[in-house]
Amino acid sequence: MEIAILSHCTIDEISRNGNVVETPGGPATYCGLTAKKMGFGVELHTKVGPDFKFKQDIEILGLPLPERSFSNTPTTRFLLDIRGAERELYLKSMCDPVEYHSSDADGFIISPVFNEVAEETLDEIRESSNFLLLDPQGYLRRVDNSGRIFLDRTLLDISKVTAIKTDPEEAFHLTGLRERDAMLALQKRGAKHVLYTNKQEITMLVKDRMYSLRIPDMTISDTTGVGDIFCSAFACSYLKERDSLWAICFAVGAAQAALETKSIGLSKTPHPGAIQQNAAYLYNLVKFSEV
Repeated sequence: MEIAILSHCTIDEISRNGNVVETPGGPATYCGLTAKKMGFGVELHTKVGPDFKFKQDIEILGLPLPERSFSNTPTTRFLLDIRGAERELYLKSMCDPVEYHSSDADGFIISPVFNEVAEETLDEIRESSNFLLLDPQGYLRRVDNSGRIFLDRTLLDISKVTAIKTDPEEAFHLTGLRERDAMLALQKRGAKHVLYTNKQEITMLVKDRMYSLRIPDMTISDTTGVGDIFCSAFACSYLKERDSLWAICFAVGAAQAALETKSIGLSKTPHPGAIQQNAAYLYNLVKFSEV
């Protein structure tokens, strides 16, 4: 099976305790590597500039960049100031928009980091694909005079979206509502699965049921990319099994396994065996309620 991913590869400057580590990042990278580890073919629709020095590193990991990915504009670059589980995000440079070419992939992940995927492209894939997971973060992001990223209220057409992944602030800026009400509003607007991640608390709304899971307490080293790993694991599991409950357990298991590595950057992309073990354990702990 093959999954198409529309998003920028990025250069992430990760600052923690006064130390800065430069690493490749972005949903294209984290989602792509997770999907590859799960045995999927990966079709990247992304852009990087001449300053992207990690091409060989990610290709060694099995994620080649198509020739059309290369631009003369510098790669999208973020500074991530990490303090425990919290972080401030700054945009330092922005590459060209993603160019979408028609695809026969089995499923799609659209996860822009800063509006690099046109809404017209989102609409085209929404209307034509059988599976689309949307992480809308990049459609909501704005930047202040210092380069700091903040969120702003944004209207998106999410009808016919198979799954949408949001955190509390993203859900609020999409709906003006909080928690359960926000999830119900996103479902009413057409999302089949609403995936709501609030740090360690994960909730999924599908049909008339709300499922809840919790990632165990642990020391957090770096959360960068964990949401992307979660999205890719959900998409790949659902495409293989068509089982919503197992897919959310697999996604949470993947996020847990990534955090358990205590690694920085791409090295936190988890092994399928660790994901499977976590997912099987979590499957017996799922709580649900009728809505």
